Amino acid sequence: MADQMTQKRSSPWVWAFPILVCSLGAAFYAYEYLLRITPNVIYADLLRYFGISATGYGFINAFYYYAYTPMQLPVGMLMDRYGPRRLLTLACLACALGTYIFASTTRWEVALFARFLVGFGSAFAFVGVLKLATIWLPSNKFGLVAGMASSFGTLVGAFLGELVLEHLVSVLHWRPTLFISALAGVVLAVIMALVIRDKPKDSSRNYSHYASEQQPETMAEVMKHSMVLLKNKFIWLNGMVGCLLYLPSSGFAENWERPYLMAAHGFSSQQASNAVSTVFLGFTLGGVLFGYVSDKIARRKLPMVFGGVIAAILISIVLYVPALPTTLIFILLFLFGVSYGAEVLVFPVGRELSSKKVSATAVAVTNMLVMVSGSLLTPLVGIILDHLWNGIIINNEHVYTASNFTAALTMLPIACIGAAFLATFLRETYGKPLEES
Repeated sequence: MADQMTQKRSSPWVWAFPILVCSLGAAFYAYEYLLRITPNVIYADLLRYFGISATGYGFINAFYYYAYTPMQLPVGMLMDRYGPRRLLTLACLACALGTYIFASTTRWEVALFARFLVGFGSAFAFVGVLKLATIWLPSNKFGLVAGMASSFGTLVGAFLGELVLEHLVSVLHWRPTLFISALAGVVLAVIMALVIRDKPKDSSRNYSHYASEQQPETMAEVMKHSMVLLKNKFIWLNGMVGCLLYLPSSGFAENWERPYLMAAHGFSSQQASNAVSTVFLGFTLGGVLFGYVSDKIARRKLPMVFGGVIAAILISIVLYVPALPTTLIFILLFLFGVSYGAEVLVFPVGRELSSKKVSATAVAVTNMLVMVSGSLLTPLVGIILDHLWNGIIINNEHVYTASNFTAALTMLPIACIGAAFLATFLRETYGKPLEES
């Protein structure tokens, strides 16, 4: 009777604590997403402050991905071996330090290093939150959880973050705003260190419904399972689908959408920021929607194909149809965000193609391939812009025309169609982990 009373009193904690732990992981993902999009908000300030062109700006963004992308595989292995608590805490501190250095320096080269450090810390965020979800939450909700985690990052870090950053920069200037961002990272790191746990430690509470995973005992075991994973061709194909479907974020919303809208559609700075937030809001809703529908119908391929095709159509209208009304542009951008939200499905697919013991490694390999879009294609936009540039400089800022941006961003609809095509060759997992197939 006493045991039953204890279990009854503790039952709210049984579901509340796993949600709290995963929410803190999602908070770090939102924080790193905020840091990821920060250069987009201060685009003109950076061009003037460092005296750089679109290519220089592109490399400021690319250096984030140069650390983020190759770190995914070791991050996944480290998560599978040592758990997320210490790694997420140290990673958050690295993000805060990189942001502080970026705000402090007057040299472009040091700014590149600072962005590299931010990318290094950020590499742990999304893998970490999905690792926490694998440990603490039911496996049959993983598609929805992946969508919600990704959506939370874009909602708080990108949608709200874009608006907050725009306001703070206009009031305080960009450097004090970044100092505040660095301080926020230190506070978040302390909270994660105090609250997050790698696994349930109190056997008196019934966590069996949540804690569905055991850590491998040695790094050698992780390596062995990882080698099996890396030989799976569908893991690589799935990652390439994600890479192409993520280009609307890395190559547009996070970096180039704001200057494009100002040059091509005459948006003011505030309108452009609102439009960026609109895309991220659409992606937020789309991630949850596609995750829910995919879990509900127990299919992964069909939603990805559908999302890629619709995204290609919508962004083509924005890029190539002249004189669109402002309201219509906002609607199209919102629906564009919703449609490429299908990208989040590559993470449950990666998880379902792998063993539980290397679930973080599977997600990390997938995320590594996804982020190739930021590493290679984001600076490519800047290089194309400079190639087409007609030499105009105003107030120490390189000025690019609407046709320059349209030509550089033609890769967007091509990438979305490519993603839909490649998704048709994926192996359907039917929403079931490898152990349950």
